[in-house]
This record gives sequence, structure tokens and C-alpha cells, in this order.
Amino acid sequence: MKAMILAAGRGERMRPLTDHTPKPLLRAGGKPLIVWHLERLAAAGFREVVINLAHLGERIEATLGNGNAFGLSIAYSPEPPGALETAGGIARALPLLGDAPFLTINGDIWCDWDVHRARALPGVAPAHLVLVDNPPHHPGGDFRLRDDDVLAAGDAAGGTLTYAGIGVFTPAFFAGVPPGAAMKLRPLLDAAIARGNLRGERHGGRWVDVGTPQRLAELDATLTGAAAP
Repeated sequence: MKAMILAAGRGERMRPLTDHTPKPLLRAGGKPLIVWHLERLAAAGFREVVINLAHLGERIEATLGNGNAFGLSIAYSPEPPGALETAGGIARALPLLGDAPFLTINGDIWCDWDVHRARALPGVAPAHLVLVDNPPHHPGGDFRLRDDDVLAAGDAAGGTLTYAGIGVFTPAFFAGVPPGAAMKLRPLLDAAIARGNLRGERHGGRWVDVGTPQRLAELDATLTGAAAP
């Protein structure tokens, strides 16, 4: 199984930190955010990783190189200025990802979800999402979960959950994305819910959406003060 790290975003809410440093290279716990992902992927047996690039992407490529330093082979998927959003960026990278299901991880999160699980998922659903409890900055959540079925926020009893920015997808899930189009992921997820074939799981461990300088500082303090799992 291959993995894709989504690293093309501008990081507007992180400015001025992201004026000269791409968001995935911002440091927490002594290393760039994206390196936490790469090290976990390598430890779980992943060997091939695709990273999409746009804002200051050349700095990411210069820092990570071909991946040998992490025991990985990294391929890069450049995007035009402004990037292509999540679904558009993944669709553009499909030639590098191959025909099998693949793992995607947002480059601007920190999470201790066990990436080994991606390999053990049943190969039936076109998409499987990792969901987490709603953080304070997103109290309304995104979806509900009934067993392993992901439902729309208003379709079931119980609390909502937030998409963690981690998912396993089949290439066919992105078949409807026009080549080169900028497209968000949410419309594809909503369409899958309507078809009844979006799966997911709740992760009860640690997860941080590093969306503001304050959250980055808090994560850095947490990781510096205690060894991360």
C-alpha cells in the first residue's frame, strides 16, 4: 500500500509563519510536522509515499529529498499556484498512486492513529475515514458514525465526529474529478454517504489540527514535555 501526504495548502491561518515556510515544515517537538508522518509510515512498513506540492513546495522537496533518509521512496505531485484542493490534488496524483487502495494524511495534523490499520481494512468500501471527537474550534463536527457506517450529521442519533484528515481510498473514488480541476473532498464524501458506502472508525487517541500558531505552540510544548508515542 502507498501513502499520500497532502502538503499543498497555503496555510493562511498560520501566517506569518507560512510566508516563508510551508506549513508541513513547521516544527513541533523538534521536527517538522511532515517528518512525524514519514517516520510513522516507515515504522509501519510503508515504503512508497506521494506528496503533493504547491505553496513553497520546492522547500519541502529540498528538505525531504527522495526519502532515503527515512527509509522511504518519495514521489512528488506538483500543482499549479493556488493548488487543487484535496480531491483535485489526490486525483492529479493518481498516476503515482497506482491501482490499489492508498492511505492519505493531511500534512498539517499530528495524530497517533496506528497507520498499520490502513493495511488491515476490508477491501470493500471505496473510502474509509478516521474520525475524532470534535475539537473546541469545530464543535459541530462533520459526520456521525453508526457501527462502521459514516452518516451525514443529521442522519442518526448520537454525537457528531470530526474528520481527522486521514483516510483510505480506492482510485475509483476520484473517477469523477475532471483532470486538473480544483475540487474539495467533501462533495465526494457526501455522495458516498448518499450511496451508503462510506465507512469509518473513531480514533480516541491524540489528534491535533495544527491550524493556528497557538495550536502549533501548544503541540510543540506537549511533544517537548513528554515523549510522543
